[in-house]
Amino acid sequence: MNVRYISTSDAPAPAGHYAQATVHQGVVYVSGMLPLDPVTRALVPGGIEAQLERTLRNIEAVLHAAGSDWAHALRLTVYVPDITLWGQVNTTYARILGSATPARAVIPTRELKPGVLCEIDCIAAVRDA
Repeated sequence: MNVRYISTSDAPAPAGHYAQATVHQGVVYVSGMLPLDPVTRALVPGGIEAQLERTLRNIEAVLHAAGSDWAHALRLTVYVPDITLWGQVNTTYARILGSATPARAVIPTRELKPGVLCEIDCIAAVRDA
């Protein structure tokens, strides 16, 4: 199996035994990303908008490292601790992704980690694969 493992310092390093993303047969599978600063690994301050933007920017960095971008995103899964955050999630998500409209699910969960308001994973195609 021909798998390429993606690692970039522009997104937080994995906290466990997994890659930021893997690429196989022209598809990028991005691991769940949290709203952590890529350098300090500290949780970004602010509410859901700030955390969602940081998380999406982390994914964007991994996509770029894998040879992809939002225009090639196929599906995102957004995990939030409270479905009442959906409106704020949708507004911030649309602002960051712009004209890209991949398939998406927003899934309410219990608390992710203390203070963490979102986790997102992504599947995308590689550009010109």
